[in-house]
Amino acid sequence: MNRLETFFGLKGEATVRYLDGEFQLISAGDFVRCAVTGKPINLDELRYWSVEYQEAYATPEISYGRLLELKARAGR
Repeated sequence: MNRLETFFGLKGEATVRYLDGEFQLISAGDFVRCAVTGKPINLDELRYWSVEYQEAYATPEISYGRLLELKARAGR
């Protein structure tokens, strides 16, 4: 954790299990990172994730783009 995170009140990165319609906190923290951009997403603002790939996304556009990318890699 750096001084900026402390200054803005971020306590650290959480570990999360993504489920259908909800997520389960595995280890405490205030945020997770977007799988595509790496930017922090506050847990109270987390709305987009993949249960299949266990990844969080900052926006619906990023989520959809990542889904297309992963499906193309898998040949689906």
